[in-house]
Formats: sequence, structure tokens, C-alpha cells
Amino acid sequence: MTKANVVQLGLLLFLLGGVAYGGFVFYGLDLTKAGIASESVLVLLLIIWILSYFLRVLTGKMTFMEQRKRYRKEYQQITDRELEARFDSMSNEDKIRLFKELEKDNNKNKETN
Repeated sequence: MTKANVVQLGLLLFLLGGVAYGGFVFYGLDLTKAGIASESVLVLLLIIWILSYFLRVLTGKMTFMEQRKRYRKEYQQITDRELEARFDSMSNEDKIRLFKELEKDNNKNKETN
């Protein structure tokens, strides 16, 4: 959630409180009880909002985490395309030499593990 979204949500909640207050007065509650009822609605919404935040924290679906996952995915795609283009531009002899080096490195890694 961006800062602009938070400000918009705050204004929306402020307006919702006024509408709720007016609605409670319209339906016959006196001014004091209408104020308490509208505050109760806003506090309930605030508690739900906080609980949703904790849920996003526990599930790892926070804005930063989502942006990071998206960035890593796009970076991986770009890197894969660049490597594939470089590999395709290599001569057959270079490709064979690369495969032999990779095989040698792979065997060396297997021996050390």
C-alpha cells in the first residue's frame, strides 16, 4: 500500500464516520449515542485493517516483498534472454569448449561434496 493509498483510505474512513453518524441520527439515535455508534464502527474497521496488515506480514504478501519478487522475476527473464543470445552467437567450437569446461567444473564440484 502506498502513502497515497493510506491518505485516501484515511479520508474515506473520515467520510465514512460522518456518513455513519448521520445515518445513526437519521434512524433515531440521539446525538451522543450516534457519535458512540459511529466511533465504534470506525474502531472496528481500524481493528480489521490492523489484522489484515498482520495477515499480510505473516503470509509475506507485503508491498515490498511483492515488488522484490516481481523485480527478481523480470531480472531473471532479462538475464536468461541475454545469456541465450550470447550462447546463440557463439561458434560451435566455443560451445563445445564451454560444455567441456562446465562438465569439468561439475565433476570437480561433485568430488568436493
